Amino acid sequence: MTLRITVLGTGYVGTAHAVTMAGAGFSVLGMDIDAEKIAALTSGRVPLFEPGIEDLVNHHRLRGVLQFTTSYREAARFGDVHFLCVPTPQSPDGSADLKPLLGALEGLAPHLTRPALVVGKSTVPVGTATVLGERLAELAGHPAVELAWNPEFLREGHAVVDSLHPDRLVFGVSSAPAAALLREVYRFLLDQGVPLIVTGLETAELIKMAANAFLATKISFINAVAEMCELVSADVVTVAEALGQDPRIGSAHLHPGLGFGGSCLPKDLRSFTAQARALRLTGAASLLTAVDQINDQARNRLVDLVRAECGGTLRGKRIAALGAAFKPDSDDTRDSPALAVAEQLHREGAHVAVFDPRASAQARRACPQLDHGESLLHVCREADLLVHLTDWPQFRDVDPAAVAEVVRARRIVDARNSLDPQKWRAAGWRFTALGRPASDPTISLSGTLLR
Repeated sequence: MTLRITVLGTGYVGTAHAVTMAGAGFSVLGMDIDAEKIAALTSGRVPLFEPGIEDLVNHHRLRGVLQFTTSYREAARFGDVHFLCVPTPQSPDGSADLKPLLGALEGLAPHLTRPALVVGKSTVPVGTATVLGERLAELAGHPAVELAWNPEFLREGHAVVDSLHPDRLVFGVSSAPAAALLREVYRFLLDQGVPLIVTGLETAELIKMAANAFLATKISFINAVAEMCELVSADVVTVAEALGQDPRIGSAHLHPGLGFGGSCLPKDLRSFTAQARALRLTGAASLLTAVDQINDQARNRLVDLVRAECGGTLRGKRIAALGAAFKPDSDDTRDSPALAVAEQLHREGAHVAVFDPRASAQARRACPQLDHGESLLHVCREADLLVHLTDWPQFRDVDPAAVAEVVRARRIVDARNSLDPQKWRAAGWRFTALGRPASDPTISLSGTLLR
């Protein structure tokens, strides 16, 4: 018998997982309590931006192997393996809010009247799976229903690619049959040689939390170095390049700039911190708290730099904010460093105009007090300063000379350290960036070109 798959939750993770399972040859049913979202998906519209995902939804939908519903009962009847891809947002105290996840499990469980495996993919504190497993056993309509944990490691903007070509698979299980069933589900990846780790529930949960906390730590570390670079006139981009060539360190996530944001790293870091405090692990809690604080400081340092470039005050200045999404190839503005900086500039009296290639609608809803333009040149018109906030390719490729024709002053601050300083300076711009000296660092004292 060919397994049938349900995916509960149709956000970035759930939708990417659904199309991946459909592409692997399974019949898939996506389920969500948001009726508008399900109506959109059923008609072939994906209510989020993720490269390639809408084409895949429509391809598999038209093939008849991908459907959508709002009914827990229908999901329970349809599936043999049920993936929980429900968000775990941040609570006011920093811990993970597990109510949506628990609600999904409690909605599904009473309708499970035959053997089934329920598989969590959500990021949760250690111990959550055990609690959910006990609750599942209480509510399930059949004794042969089991819980496993299979954390995801997707990057927004790369969710489809990461689903099809993961770095590793992690199965957190309590029995050999559960592990065997997950091997069958992921046979298409295991046959490609994707590494597999089979472990207990708690270890699987901790792998995901530790991975996100480490990535956040690496980003904050290089931004702490950037702050030192500013004080001693060193170049953090060169420092990061040298560090990244060390195989013990690696270059991934060692990119200095405005720091991390989005719906995953910040809230997962705080959830991990809250659990460390609950377990009285003061050293771990202090380290993770410092990572979070350094990330916030990067935003404050950028505002300070923009203010200084505007002569010490932002009142009455026209600022063009290039970017609103928390990262490129996404329309997600949740906990976006770009929008946080734009809001702070506005609070200090600047007239801020924002443009983002994909997240303009979300930014307009989140920050209606800002101006929102339909093009880069539109928001740059009569600007006293440009601030590069989201690392979209469109911003890296722009012609500085063309932008110079519409601005009031040729000043730009690069918060992502990805623009070419020489190109902008050659067009007559004053170019500054976090962690970099104001003069061109590519020229040695003797005038020899270093790179």
